[in-house]
Amino acid sequence: MGLFSAISQWKIDKQEKHVENMKTQNKCPDCYGRGFIMPVCYDYVYPYDCTGCNGSGSYDDWVQNQHI
Repeated sequence: MGLFSAISQWKIDKQEKHVENMKTQNKCPDCYGRGFIMPVCYDYVYPYDCTGCNGSGSYDDWVQNQHI
């Protein structure tokens, strides 16, 4: 169990560091401030608005959309 908890804690720490970095830049952590996400499915690339920030790319909008 020690290895599993160590890996879990590492992932949590990595996510917290990412969110803090995006906060200092005022960018959405989900889309890196772009406002859209580009999933790739076979030969098609279709962008869609980021649901975390509603397409604005702003950290403040992302925080408002977090339901904790």
